[in-house]
Amino acid sequence: MTRKTKVLFLCTGNACRSQMAEGWARALKGDVIEAYSAGIETHGLNPQAARVMAEAGVDISGQASKHVDALADIDFDYVVTVCGHANEHCPVLPGKARVMHQGFDDPPRLAAGAATEEETLAPYRRVRDEIRAFVETLPEALTGGGPAPPAS
Repeated sequence: MTRKTKVLFLCTGNACRSQMAEGWARALKGDVIEAYSAGIETHGLNPQAARVMAEAGVDISGQASKHVDALADIDFDYVVTVCGHANEHCPVLPGKARVMHQGFDDPPRLAAGAATEEETLAPYRRVRDEIRAFVETLPEALTGGGPAPPAS
């Protein structure tokens, strides 16, 4: 049996983007990737993130917001930071993990001030789909060393 590539998706609060990335990786690449997510803080799972993922057929409602320290015993192959703050403050992890950055917009920030539910969910859906497009390029985009090709 071939060993799966262990990938940690890291963001600030492990509430939205990294949770979506973990969900997509498990759903689309579970045969080749062992996916995890964590934050440099914990903010709890964002309910809108869970909702838009469920709309796409991926249930992340059972995932929990975790601090990166809770995963210190796992020897990751790659750490993918999905927000600028996590990229700038990425902790040094033990082992040989290669860190790469693939940033995505922050849906809660984009949805702030939205007047309707549809306006609130629109940025979550856009970022969900962008993360899916990125995850579809894995693990090849990781081993190639550069960022994933832009979503079409």
